[in-house]
Amino acid sequence: MAHSLKFLFFLFSILSIIPLSHQLEQHPLDSLTPNEFIRVQAIVNQSHPTSTTNLTFQYIGLNEPDKQAVLSWLQNHPTTTPPPRQAFVVARINHQTHALIIDFSRDDIVSDRIHHGFGYPSLTFQEQIDADQLVFNHAPFLAALNKRGLKLEEVVCGSFTVGWFGETEQNGRVVKIMCYYLDGTVNLYMRPIEAITVTVDLEAMKIINFQDRLVVPVPKAAGTDYRESKQKPPFGPELKGITVVQPDGPSFTIDGSRVRWANWDFHLSFDARVGPIVSLASIYDTEKQEFRRVMYRGFVSELFVPYMDLTEEWYYRTFFDAGEYGYGLCAVPLEPLRDCPANAVYMGAYVAAQNGMPIEMPNVFCIFERNAGDVMWRHTETMIPPDL
Repeated sequence: MAHSLKFLFFLFSILSIIPLSHQLEQHPLDSLTPNEFIRVQAIVNQSHPTSTTNLTFQYIGLNEPDKQAVLSWLQNHPTTTPPPRQAFVVARINHQTHALIIDFSRDDIVSDRIHHGFGYPSLTFQEQIDADQLVFNHAPFLAALNKRGLKLEEVVCGSFTVGWFGETEQNGRVVKIMCYYLDGTVNLYMRPIEAITVTVDLEAMKIINFQDRLVVPVPKAAGTDYRESKQKPPFGPELKGITVVQPDGPSFTIDGSRVRWANWDFHLSFDARVGPIVSLASIYDTEKQEFRRVMYRGFVSELFVPYMDLTEEWYYRTFFDAGEYGYGLCAVPLEPLRDCPANAVYMGAYVAAQNGMPIEMPNVFCIFERNAGDVMWRHTETMIPPDL
């Protein structure tokens, strides 16, 4: 081939987005806008006026339109109107979990279903923060730190979901708090404060159980800090910088949430639970002179992480990363020249706070081209004359 191959990359950072480019017409699969988040909050609050002190938004996202309706709109666009915009909402209202569907064309709730089974809605950042802070005013926990000779100001804590182990009765929404010791490192997972279990009821937001089984020495901090500023020589040889030059600009175009590059065309959106969503991915078939769809909608649906350690402080850790914590909620801004090269273009998104208001999350996507470099393979036949 006379030209070198190029690849299109987009990165998403796991573990807060400039607004998407202004569009004259909204795509049916576009993420919810800040205005739509505000409308959701207002509609739900108006429908439950006596519940404002016991109403939290655990999740707000696009209620995906019917696939055939989307495909029909694409086929007949722009002569037909897009499917109605709806939001799917999971809210705790008076200590019950409601799954709601809100229709923006009607500014009304068209479905309100109360969940009575096992399983709980995603955690919000605010309730995790509130639960974590409880231990710092809990006398038995302070005594446990003192017994271990640990400094309170060097302790950080996190909320951990408790899994399900065949219980036949529901025991409310609870998390267990695990704490770690810094004091010389930010690599907190290397320094767990073991054998302490703190159970918090999220509804009452209070500690309902505390255990301090035994004293386990906290590992040393030396040599565990991974930050660049904390590294000490000897270092390996320093590599020289590499720059991608695109004098005519990038080969891809971004129109709102639609990305086109080479013979590819796809829609890119963002969700608090699953993070990045690639939809309507198509490739242009040069023989048939038309686009051929290869994926309607793709995202990471879930990642299940069972720790399977039988000890009291570990057995319950069976994470559902997307459903319990949210890939999108855990996004952080990508850093130029660290996460993404100089020729990257950035996009952002919004998620809902616990009170339903939109939170801007800048630079959770970066889109760029990268030269593929060397050829992947080359074939030679000795019987073929060299001048052919």
